[in-house]
Amino acid sequence: MLDAETRRRIDSCRDILVGKVPDPKSQVEQITIALIYKFMDDMDAEAEELGGKRSFFAGEYARYGWAKLMAPNMGGFDVLALYSEAIGKMNENPGIPTLFRDIFKNAYLPYRDPETLRIFLKEINYFTYDHSEKLGDAFEYLLSVLGSQGDAGQFRTPRHIIDFMVEIVDPQKGERILDPACGTAGFLISAWKHILKHNTKKNLGDQLTPEQRAYIAANVHGYDISPDMVRLSLVNLYLHGFTDPHVVEYDTLTSEEKWNETADVILANPPFMSPKGGIKPHKRFSVQATRSEVLFVDYIAEHLSPNGRAAIIVPEGIIFQSGSAYKQLRQMLVKNSLVAVISLPSGVFNPYSGVKTSILLLDKWLAKRTSEVLFVKVENDGFNLGAQRRAMAGSGLPDAAAAYLAFRHSQEDVTPTIFDSSQFRNAHVVEKTRLGENGDWNLSGERYRIDEARTSSFNLMPFESVCTLEYGSSLPKSERRDGPYPVLGSNGITGYHNKFLIEGPAIVIGRKGSAGEVTYVAENCFPIDTTYYVKPVNPEASDIRYLYQVLKTLKLTDLKGGAGIPGLNRKDVYEAHQIPLPPLAIQKEIVEEIEGYQKIIDGARQVVENYRPSINLQRDWPVVALGEVVTTGSGGTPSKQEANFWVGNIPWVSPKDMKVDFLVDTEDHISEAAISSSATKLVPSGTLLCVVRSGILQHTFPVALTTRPMAFNQDIVAIQSDGGKLDIRYLFYIFKAKSNEILAAGIKPGVTVQSFHSGFFKAYQLPLPDLQTQRTIVAEIEAEQTLINANKQLIARFEAKIQTTINRVWGNDAV
Repeated sequence: MLDAETRRRIDSCRDILVGKVPDPKSQVEQITIALIYKFMDDMDAEAEELGGKRSFFAGEYARYGWAKLMAPNMGGFDVLALYSEAIGKMNENPGIPTLFRDIFKNAYLPYRDPETLRIFLKEINYFTYDHSEKLGDAFEYLLSVLGSQGDAGQFRTPRHIIDFMVEIVDPQKGERILDPACGTAGFLISAWKHILKHNTKKNLGDQLTPEQRAYIAANVHGYDISPDMVRLSLVNLYLHGFTDPHVVEYDTLTSEEKWNETADVILANPPFMSPKGGIKPHKRFSVQATRSEVLFVDYIAEHLSPNGRAAIIVPEGIIFQSGSAYKQLRQMLVKNSLVAVISLPSGVFNPYSGVKTSILLLDKWLAKRTSEVLFVKVENDGFNLGAQRRAMAGSGLPDAAAAYLAFRHSQEDVTPTIFDSSQFRNAHVVEKTRLGENGDWNLSGERYRIDEARTSSFNLMPFESVCTLEYGSSLPKSERRDGPYPVLGSNGITGYHNKFLIEGPAIVIGRKGSAGEVTYVAENCFPIDTTYYVKPVNPEASDIRYLYQVLKTLKLTDLKGGAGIPGLNRKDVYEAHQIPLPPLAIQKEIVEEIEGYQKIIDGARQVVENYRPSINLQRDWPVVALGEVVTTGSGGTPSKQEANFWVGNIPWVSPKDMKVDFLVDTEDHISEAAISSSATKLVPSGTLLCVVRSGILQHTFPVALTTRPMAFNQDIVAIQSDGGKLDIRYLFYIFKAKSNEILAAGIKPGVTVQSFHSGFFKAYQLPLPDLQTQRTIVAEIEAEQTLINANKQLIARFEAKIQTTINRVWGNDAV
C-alpha cells in the first residue's frame, strides 16, 4: 500500500515539472530517470558501507555522483550542465548493467531552467532505494498518470481489470508468460504477484526456493514497440524485484525475429487503433489483415503453446465487424482456442476512451474438450462509468470469474459434466456450430441469448416477416428549422421540415449514436440518415402501436457496437429477434390496455412535475435579513490523492447528489480523516444545503435537507437556524417556492459556471412570521407532499401493470 508521504512527493515532483514539461508522459520519464540515477548512487553508497567499491559512479563517471549534484557550492547552471551531461552519457557507462543502460538510452533534459531542476532534484533526494514493495507501489502510482497514448491506440488498463484477467487465467510457476504489447508491464507484474500469492504459507512467496523465483523471473517476457514504454516497464519490473527483466523493444506485427517463440500464458491489452493505411505485417500470420487489433489477436492465438491460455482485451470490432479478416479471425478462434467472451461496460477506459471492450479467453486444452463457448456480460465492474471512475458496490467481476472457473471445471473430469449457467448472473453458453451458422462467427453474446430466453403463447415470427428496418434520409441541419413535420434523429425530434418522408404513426429506431433507441411519433415525419424507420410487412396483420410496445422490450441497444460512434446493424436485429404476433384484434386489445394505463401515468406525472409548494406571504409579516437568523458555512473537497480519505462511511454531498428534497445518501463517502484534513465540514441532520456554484444553476436552484450527518463540497452552502426564530423547513419551502426569483436575483447571467453573489444568502430578505405560523405552513405543504408521493406510487403501480401486460405477450406472467 502506497504511503501518503511517498504519494505526496511524487505529486510534488510532477507539480514542479508541469510548467516546463506539460506532457504527463514526459513528466513520468523525467522522474523515472532521476529516480534511477539516485538509486544507483544509493546502491554505490551501500556497497561502500559493506566494504566494497562503487561501480555505477566510478572512474570518469565518479564526477556525476549524486553528492556532486547536491553539493552546496554548486551553482544552478553548474548543476544543470552536470546533470544534463550525465544522463546523456550514462548509457555509455561500462560500470552499469545493460538494464540501466537501456533506461538511459536517448535520455535528455527537455528544459534549461536551473531553478526548476534544483527544486526537482531536491525532491528526488528524499527517495531512497531498497527492494521493498513500497517503491514498486510508488512507481505504479507514478505510471497511473499515463492515461492515454492515443496516437498508438494504447490505453492504460485499470488495475482491477488486469488482476481479474490474471486470476481467471491462473499463471503457474513453471509456465512462460508473455505480454506482446506490454506498455508499463502491468500484466506481467500482476502475474508475478499472483504466483507469489499462490505459493505462500506465511510470508509472500515463502514456498518458492531462490532457484524457483529466478526461474519464474526468467520466464516473464514482454515486448513493446515504444522505447519509452520499454524503459518504464524495465524500471517497473526492477522495482518489483526483477533484477534482470526481460522486456525488449520489438515490433510484434512486422518483425519475424521472435515468431517461433511460444508462451504458456499470454495476457494483453493490444493497441486498439491502426495508422492510416493500416499496417504492413509480414506474411506468416494466418489471417491477412492491416488492422492492428486483428493482427495482435491472431499473433496471440498462434503463439500459445499446445495447452496454452490467454486473456486479451479487444475492441468491439473484433466481436462483430463484418469484414472478411474479422470473420476469418473469429472462425479460427472458435475452432482452435476460444472458450469464453466476457463483455465489459463501455466506460471501463474512462476518461481516456468510451470504447466498448470485451475480454477473449483462449484455452487450447479446454477448447479441445468442449463444443461450447461461454458468454458473460459484466454490467458493473465495481466503478461508476463517469470520468472519475468512483468505486461502487455490486461489481459483476467476481460472478464472471466464478462462472468461467465453473465452466472450466465442468470439463476437467474424465467425464465432463453439464455447466449450469443459471447459477450465475448474465452467463450463458452457445454451441460453436451455432456461432458459425451464417458464416459471420459473430461473438455478440446477447444475440444468441435473446432467442433462447424469449418464448410466447403467441406465434413467434421472424423479425423480417413482420417488419423491416429502412434507412432514413439525409437532411442538412440548415433545413431542419421550419415546417409542420418533425425531423427524427436517433434519440428523438431534432427539428422540423416542410416535407415528410413517411406517413404517421411511425416508429423510428436509432442507427448511429443513440443506436437502438425506439421512438414513436403519431404524425407524418422525416427520419434522418442516423435512423431506421419501421416498415410493417403486412399492415393488415400488425398494429403499429403494438409493434412499438414490443420493440421497446427487445433491448436493441444491447446489439449496438463499433469503434467511434456506436452503430446498430439491422442484420444483427433480424438474426437476434423474433416478434410475438397474436391476431390483430388481440394486438389492439393489448395496446388499448397499455394506453389506458399510460393515460393514468401521464396524468399523475403532470401532477408530480407541476407541483410547487405555494406560500401565501402576508404583508404584515416582518422581513429580516437571512443572516440575522441563520449561520452559514462552506464546504470543501478532500484530496483525491489520499486514498484513505475516500473509503469511509460519511456521506459527502456535491451538486450531483442534489436531485432530491431529502438527502438520505450520496454517491461518494469519506472518512473522518478527510474531514480533519480538509475544508469539508460535517453538518447534522436537518441542515439546509443549497448549491451556490454549478452549471446547473442555469436552469434550477437545488436545495435539500439532510436526514443524517453529512459533509459537503465547496459548491454548496450549509444553512442552519440560529436563535430559535426560524424553522429550517419553512426556509426550505420558501426557497423551493421562490427558486426562479432567487436565481434571477443571485446569479450573474452569461457565464459558463454560475455562482451566487458573495453574501447573497446572508442579505436575502426573508418574510418571517412567528414560529407557530411557520410550522403551520410547513404542515400544510407536507400534507400536499403526501398527495404528491401518492401520485408517484400510482405511477409505479401502473408502470408495473404495463410490464405485466408486456410479460403476457412473451408468455411470462411474472412482473
